[in-house]
Amino acid sequence: MDEKNQILKNWIDSSDNVVFFGGAGVSTESGIPDFRSVDGLYNQQWKYPPETILSHSFFVRYPEEYYRFHREKLVIDGVKPNAAHLKLAELEREGKLRAVITQNIDGLHQAAGSKNVLELHGSILRSYCSACGKPYPADKMNHGEGVPNCSCGGVIRPDIVLYEEPLDESIMTRALHYISEADVLIIGGTSLNVYPAAGLINYYRGNKLALINLGSTPYDNEADLVINEKIGRVFGRL
Repeated sequence: MDEKNQILKNWIDSSDNVVFFGGAGVSTESGIPDFRSVDGLYNQQWKYPPETILSHSFFVRYPEEYYRFHREKLVIDGVKPNAAHLKLAELEREGKLRAVITQNIDGLHQAAGSKNVLELHGSILRSYCSACGKPYPADKMNHGEGVPNCSCGGVIRPDIVLYEEPLDESIMTRALHYISEADVLIIGGTSLNVYPAAGLINYYRGNKLALINLGSTPYDNEADLVINEKIGRVFGRL
């Protein structure tokens, strides 16, 4: 184990107040494409830009086109948690990890066994009626055909935060609490370019901030430890 990985391991071993904040890079090793890399969804050819399709106004105006994109690009069957997901769940069971804060919508942290998961952008595994709020099984939304409708006639939508929609205030408040009280804050698999989620890092008050990401981030100079590797590989060695 090299020096940087050993430092991270020592921090975790000596703490019972670790918080993890992750982005798309946590799930790419499970086969889920990210949004902003060269091969990500935002750089693939589509009739409309993905940012437009994944907006509230587009969903309301063109639900058929939204669902065509949703089922082809957002729904990936058969994916399983990778080493990062599994290690985080293990650390929670050991009483070291207080919370997982994620920008991902795939539910892989819960599949790995994590219990206290704060999903900033919601989950593709939940859906509800956009008119009356009635919850629905996600399968009808993710694997059906055409636009799924509620018994009231409203359009069923995924329980995710679309562009033009605010983040859940209660989840943000909890995330701020965990980060501000953390001893060790590990941020992984995110470019820290998406706000307001990226701004959460500013609430950390400790001196053990680890950034794990293949590429550089705007906060590298503020981190106490920077590891430019795949996060699954790093966590697999801990």
